[in-house]
Amino acid sequence: MTYEDQASEREQPGLAERVRQRDPDALREVVRRYLPQVLRTARAAGFDSHRAEDVAQSTFATFIEAAHKFEGRSQVRTWLFGILYKKIAEARRDSRRHDDVDDIDQVFEARFNTDGSWLRPPRPIDAALHDKEIRERIEDCLDQVPSNQRMAFVLREVEGIETEEICKILEVTRTNLGVLFHRVRNRLRECLEAKGIEGAT
Repeated sequence: MTYEDQASEREQPGLAERVRQRDPDALREVVRRYLPQVLRTARAAGFDSHRAEDVAQSTFATFIEAAHKFEGRSQVRTWLFGILYKKIAEARRDSRRHDDVDDIDQVFEARFNTDGSWLRPPRPIDAALHDKEIRERIEDCLDQVPSNQRMAFVLREVEGIETEEICKILEVTRTNLGVLFHRVRNRLRECLEAKGIEGAT
């Protein structure tokens, strides 16, 4: 299903109320529609297939248990992905995969001026994402960044979700999201250059 198809959910009348009423058909439809995307995002967040399935199962279990609390102020997908983000963060904390991350603030200050502009602008990363070797190394590098930065990257670059919805999912402002994007791209550049890939970012 394409991003456009998924986005069409916002046009479905009464879905929020049906979810809130725990209508079995509505809940099944949400699971059917978004399970592939949730699994894909969990995998992109750095989990193997087994752990990604566990995260997805936990996400949908919480979604169904809390369905009566859904107020319909956002898309169902946005609310669902907010739950997914928290489950991914919990799983990463449990596995302590981010314990050895360098101080990102030091990296940030080394790469940006006080006004937030690049000291050394990066080259575009988008074209390199399609190269298999680069993708594998990016996966390795993404394992080293905090969950919120990785999720920001995954939601934008893998899922193609728009800025406004990502802000709602991660519960950040547009300004804070911009900082997350800058930081994760900078981390990728540092990591890829350390791996000898100069033109990837």
